[in-house]
Amino acid sequence: MARSPVEDKGGAIALMLASLLFLGTWPAVLTLLERRGRLPQHTYLDYSITNLLAAVIIALTFGQIGDSKPGMPNFLTQLKQDNWPSILFAMAGGIVLSIGNLSTQYAWAYVGLSVTEVITSSITVVIDSTNDLENGNVFAVRSSTKVERARAGTADFLIELENKRSIKVLGSSTLIGLGIVFFAGVCFSLFSPAFNLATNDQWHTLKEGVPHLVVYTAFFYFSVSCFVLAIILNIYFLYHPILGIPKSSFSKYLNDWNGRHWALLAGFLCGFGNGFQFMGGQAAGYAAADAVQEVIEEDLRFAGEHVDYVYRRGGGAYGLIWA
Repeated sequence: MARSPVEDKGGAIALMLASLLFLGTWPAVLTLLERRGRLPQHTYLDYSITNLLAAVIIALTFGQIGDSKPGMPNFLTQLKQDNWPSILFAMAGGIVLSIGNLSTQYAWAYVGLSVTEVITSSITVVIDSTNDLENGNVFAVRSSTKVERARAGTADFLIELENKRSIKVLGSSTLIGLGIVFFAGVCFSLFSPAFNLATNDQWHTLKEGVPHLVVYTAFFYFSVSCFVLAIILNIYFLYHPILGIPKSSFSKYLNDWNGRHWALLAGFLCGFGNGFQFMGGQAAGYAAADAVQEVIEEDLRFAGEHVDYVYRRGGGAYGLIWA
C-alpha cells in the first residue's frame, strides 16, 4: 500500500474538502483574467509554473514524513527505484489532465463556467456566458473601465465586455464551446484511472519486489508531464494562436505582469487541490475521491441558479465573485 499520512476517513474527507475549495477557486481566477483581457497563453504559462511547484512542495514535505520502509518508501528514496511502468501511467494521467485544463480555459469564454465546470467537475462561482449573452443578464467584474459602468443588458455593455476580453466570442457559435467542453470531459475521465493504476498497479506491471508508487511520487511525475506539455503547447500558441486570439511572443509574455500574481495563485490552488484529492483518494479510496466531483456538480448547479437569482433581484454579484 502506498505511503500516506492520512490514516482515517475523517482526514481523507478533510483533504477532499480542501481540494474542493481549491479546485473551485482557480477556474474563476483564470476566467477573471481572460475577461480583463490577459492572453490565455500568458496566463497558462504562469499557472503551469506554480502548479508544478505545488507538486514539488507536497513531495518534499508530506512525501518525506516518517522513516522510509521497504513497502512504503519516502519520495526521495523512490526516485531511485525501477518503477517506470507506474511512472508512465502517472505521466499519462498528467498529459490528459493538461490537455483537459487547457481546453477548458478556452471553453469558459464560449459557454461560461457553469456549463464547462459541470462537465470538468470543479466548483466555482458561475459566469454563465451563454445564457447571459442571450438574456442580457451579464454582470461586470471589478474594474474601472466602462464595462463596469455600463448598464447590464444593453448593447453597449455587451460590446464593451467583448472589446475588453482576450477571447472574442460575441456572435460565435456555442457549438464550438460545447465541442471543446466535451473533449475536455473525455480527458478528465481518463486522468484519475491512470493515476490509480500508477499507485496501485492493478495490471501488475512492476517487477516482483518493487513497491508501488507512493501518492507523492506519482503526483510529482503526473505534474511534471502536465507541466512539460503545457509549456510546449502554450509557447507554440504564443506564435500560432487559435480561435482568433492575438499573436504574442515569449518576450511579450515575460514582460506581461498584468494579473501575473493571480495566474500564479491559480496554479498553486489547482496543484494543491489535485494533490489533496489524490491524497484523500489514497486513504479513502479513489471512488470516494471521485465522489467529490459529483458533489461539485450539484453545488455548481445551485451556485448558477443563485447567482442568476441575486442579479435578477438587482443585488449585483460582486460579493458572489469573491465568496
